Amino acid sequence: MASPTTYDLVVVGAGIVGLAVAREWTLRRPADSVAVLEREDGPARHQTGHNSGVIHGGIYYPPGSLKARLCVEGARLMYEYCQHNAIRHERCGKLIVAVSPDELGRLDDLQARGIANDVPGLRRIGAQEIAEIEPNAIGLQALHAPNTGIVDYPAVAQALVDELTTAGVAVRFGTAVSAIDGADKPVVHTANGSVRAQTVIACAGLWSDRLARRAGAPREPQIVPFRGAYLGLKPTEQPRLNGMIYPVPNPELPFLGVHITKHITGDVTLGPTAMMVGARDAYALRRLSVRDSWETLTWPGTWRVARKYWRVGLDEIRMAASRRAFVTAAARYMPGLTLADLDGSSHAGVRAQAVGRDGALVDDFVISRDGHISHVRNAPSPAATSAFALARELVDRVTG
Repeated sequence: MASPTTYDLVVVGAGIVGLAVAREWTLRRPADSVAVLEREDGPARHQTGHNSGVIHGGIYYPPGSLKARLCVEGARLMYEYCQHNAIRHERCGKLIVAVSPDELGRLDDLQARGIANDVPGLRRIGAQEIAEIEPNAIGLQALHAPNTGIVDYPAVAQALVDELTTAGVAVRFGTAVSAIDGADKPVVHTANGSVRAQTVIACAGLWSDRLARRAGAPREPQIVPFRGAYLGLKPTEQPRLNGMIYPVPNPELPFLGVHITKHITGDVTLGPTAMMVGARDAYALRRLSVRDSWETLTWPGTWRVARKYWRVGLDEIRMAASRRAFVTAAARYMPGLTLADLDGSSHAGVRAQAVGRDGALVDDFVISRDGHISHVRNAPSPAATSAFALARELVDRVTG
């Protein structure tokens, strides 16, 4: 059957959120024509394919926020999808460890949030249980989240592509969307021609604000890219850890600090950092985009963030320049970790962090709608965990 020139739904972006949206729509309306348009030559090329691979528990997010509501449900749906499609995953659990007395109050706050968010199995433990769960870790107290897990998100994305293709969805790679016109009768402009749609849902990640502005939306919030670097650890005869170990995060920042994560491959990494960078695809530290840098530097919120968090910024630069500093951060809760434990490997992701004009680091998912066009304008972590629940939210808003 030939592809229609007008689709019932066009989804922009073949990251895990965009693909989940197309799937949710198709499950509800199997007779509708649906297209997914993606600029890259395959799925999951940006945030989906460069994150830590963690299925988050839902502890950190303010009760009542979209993140709080969608993360716990999203994790449940992600586990179900992986089980149904035989995608490798592990419910290995994680510890959030307080190593100094001044962190215990923040641990109290996290525990209260986790309870309010109905995080499965969350409990407070002492030093002895920390050692029982993670023999190489130390801490005064910790939160244990047994439902937190690990998965290969690119494999999930590929399974979604296969499912969508089988269902008759047109998944078109190498199709960069340049603009979306007409809130009531949307036209999606691409390098390969224009496509008409009854409904458009844009899940453009790192470029979400730019696409929204071209459709007539305000500039705020602006995406400012933050690069997160990871360092690999050498394998050991006895596993270094059974799950994941996280520090107690800075409550003012939407970043979780340098943690130690086991991956579904068995590899173990330290990271990520969170350094503002000069390109939205700065997977290599020296990558620079004049356009991306100009947009970041001309946004008033960028300078307000820099003034407020300059000490944090210096620490991030120090860790980017020094692997010793990187290791020292993780050794606070895994003593004995040294530079000799690094295997020489590294990789990085870029977080699409929305920043308000006032310098606020937007800490919730942001969805805007104009007529028949919806934009996901902020969907950093835990967007991958929340993908199926976020897709339900988006389709509910459009069809409800």
